[in-house]
Amino acid sequence: MKRVILFCVFTSAALAAYAPDKVTKLPGIPSGAPAFNQYSGYLNATGDKKLHYWFVESQSQPATDPLILWLNGGPGCSSLDGFLSELGPFHVNNDGASLYVNEYSWNKQANVIFLESPAGVGFSYSPSMDIATNDDKVAQDNYIALQDFFLKFPEYVNNSFYLTGESYAGVYIPTLAMLVVNDSSIKLEGFAIGNGLLNMTINMNSAVYFAYYHSLIDQGLWDRLQTYCCLGSYCQFFNSTNTKCKQAYDEMATLVYDSGINAYSIYTDCAGGIPVQMKRYEFDMKSALKMGYNVQSKSYRKLKGLQGTTHYKSHGFSFTDPKDLGSNIDPCIDVTAETTYLSRKDVREALHIPDSVPAWQVCSDAVEGNYTRVYQTVAPQFTSLLGQSRLRALVYNGDVDVVCNFLADQWFMKDLQLTEVNPRRPWKVDNQVAGFVHQFSNASFVTVKGAGHMVPQWRPAQSYHMIMQFLSNQPL
Repeated sequence: MKRVILFCVFTSAALAAYAPDKVTKLPGIPSGAPAFNQYSGYLNATGDKKLHYWFVESQSQPATDPLILWLNGGPGCSSLDGFLSELGPFHVNNDGASLYVNEYSWNKQANVIFLESPAGVGFSYSPSMDIATNDDKVAQDNYIALQDFFLKFPEYVNNSFYLTGESYAGVYIPTLAMLVVNDSSIKLEGFAIGNGLLNMTINMNSAVYFAYYHSLIDQGLWDRLQTYCCLGSYCQFFNSTNTKCKQAYDEMATLVYDSGINAYSIYTDCAGGIPVQMKRYEFDMKSALKMGYNVQSKSYRKLKGLQGTTHYKSHGFSFTDPKDLGSNIDPCIDVTAETTYLSRKDVREALHIPDSVPAWQVCSDAVEGNYTRVYQTVAPQFTSLLGQSRLRALVYNGDVDVVCNFLADQWFMKDLQLTEVNPRRPWKVDNQVAGFVHQFSNASFVTVKGAGHMVPQWRPAQSYHMIMQFLSNQPL
């Protein structure tokens, strides 16, 4: 009898710990929406940092379905963008008031945690304003937040666990995985990264090839890049000390990033045809252009009346602030609807957001401005993680994104010198080619045909098929 009582007390305590976070009535939810439990609240990190999470249980078998953590990048951008426009169960209509069901939500067969990280991003905060951080500190904060999650939801500690994310999560995910993999209480089985920034130099060098072979720059400029930046078969376009190479590279960057092309998805029109909100684009371009990039074009210094080049320092390198990007650059991604929705008082109350927390923004200038890069490449983390036979990795790329292009991640994976299982081949969804897959011993590199930077947003059916095959350890 004593054992029964103790069990009941423990169970009640566990339920009481997270019951206040349950979302009982989400404003704007459509009639007939699928029924599943969802929770929103805060997880403790280091110091006084409080990281906001939104957890949606699986629509299928939550007790046994995999558990996924999702992180958006930046650094400094909110994972609720991933929830409300990419892989979450509900997306926001243009009115900013109502929601619609995402047919391809990842929580149809998985439990998904959307974590706003680091502190200062979205609804996450630090009462003492302790938001200065770096790659290692973010990994530590996210790891501690995960431990807190399992204290609130102990029933999920035995579920298969996966780390996923996109863009600068190419750094977030492997650095976090290095901590989680050594925690025997968490059943980490793999990680997936979409359009990830995995190696700074490779990302920028490969962008030149992407631009030329996608007809974004002409033959004359390509010839100059080859002449001044290449020695034999080796080309160093990025951070070159050759003045003429640097001039040609800056000209390439101006044409690609200052021409009005949707750099996230070069064959997709810009939302509204005119600049809408610059924030998301600005932060991802900072990730792509950092570490020594210095634009000479005056048009890169027009925005907001800036007359000179503003510099920051990151890991010993000086780089141009992409707020200096030309005012005619169209970010092409309109987040007005989700910003409006998350600004509503009834929505904030439903998500248990304190009144003292500032209004939600898709990305935080303060966090990005106080962020220090530690890693230019995460190859050592990949090598260590994939050396452990129990872990599997999925690296996937929409193939029309130039910000974090597929060539960069393809080269990155090749340089790891993994054991090949199956050579590159097409994979299909609904009897159509969805992209190409290159399978290694415990990792796969996948391209998604026609998808841009945010694969679940632009190719939802293909994205859903891909991630479910990965979670079930089945080939594409």
